Amino acid sequence: MENVVRPVIVIGSSVLLTLVIGWATDRLLRKADAREHDSPLWGLLRRARIPYQLVLCAALLRGSYDQAKLLERHQAGIGRTLTLVLIGAAAWLVIRIAAAIVETTYSRYARAHRDAARVRRVRTQVELIMRVVSAVVIVVAIAAMLLTFPAMRTAGASLLASAGIIAAIAGVAAQSTLSNMFAGLQIAFGDMVRIEDTVVVDGEWGTVEEITLTFLTVRTWDERRITMPVSYFTSKPFENWSRGTPQMTGTVFWHLDHSAPVEEMREKLRDILRESPAWDGRSYGLVVTDSTPNTIQVRALMTAKDSDDIWTVRVTVREQMIAWLLSEHPYALPRVNTSEAVRRPAELVNGRAPHPRSPG
Repeated sequence: MENVVRPVIVIGSSVLLTLVIGWATDRLLRKADAREHDSPLWGLLRRARIPYQLVLCAALLRGSYDQAKLLERHQAGIGRTLTLVLIGAAAWLVIRIAAAIVETTYSRYARAHRDAARVRRVRTQVELIMRVVSAVVIVVAIAAMLLTFPAMRTAGASLLASAGIIAAIAGVAAQSTLSNMFAGLQIAFGDMVRIEDTVVVDGEWGTVEEITLTFLTVRTWDERRITMPVSYFTSKPFENWSRGTPQMTGTVFWHLDHSAPVEEMREKLRDILRESPAWDGRSYGLVVTDSTPNTIQVRALMTAKDSDDIWTVRVTVREQMIAWLLSEHPYALPRVNTSEAVRRPAELVNGRAPHPRSPG
């Protein structure tokens, strides 16, 4: 009877004590979260209740299993298994706690600072630091698990003796991977590119969606994802439209006939921009930038507060200016002359005859 009751009491009490401590801790965290609405720390720590209870249960069972007198012939194997579970659960718990602390710190920083560029920079650094911390914890946990086996402890001396050779071989074999990892750290702390920055890489315009230690993902305007090694951004030039202030200057070009009413186009551009909510009112202009035997090149310049608004302003100006030219000044559009030129309205009013053009 004792052989049955003893294991039930030992194992049952360990599990029951784990559930009680876990429930009590969760209640305390819930009350703290309800009391401090400004801090998400307590709510984030509640996400660690599963690894927390695993650590408690594995530790209690590991410490009391000898008293259970159950499967004594396999006691060493069961003890080692509980130790491995304890190490793995502890690593999981450390990662969850670190993530909660880092996320809370970032949330407080984001609320305290209104500069979106600085907030994005800190977010990029925080995510990369969290990935490094997770990798270090996982590596340490795996090493601790391996050291629980006697064979691994015996081979430790030889592994340390050959560490230099192994490191050299690993460095040569993983050269590109290591360079990408160092490039990721350089991007995070060098403030070269941040999450949600607008960039142009290899002729593709998009927004930085994810940055890891080895690769970077850019979301294009048509919802495609371009994944690139982070070493690209440390070795090749690229455009970062979010660097510094997000304000931008855009241009629109038209190829028109030499008789195009440039001064009236300037006035029309002013009217279009005044009616466009995307124009920030800083600057605008319209000039003739080039000419050919058949056409002139007209450039309109306008400003906006960011890349999204400058795109909206450009397409609005382009569409409305062409529609206005079609309805009010069709003679200004480029054409291949096969007959006499269309008279300008001012010439008809003044009664002046245009110079004849020979058909071509």
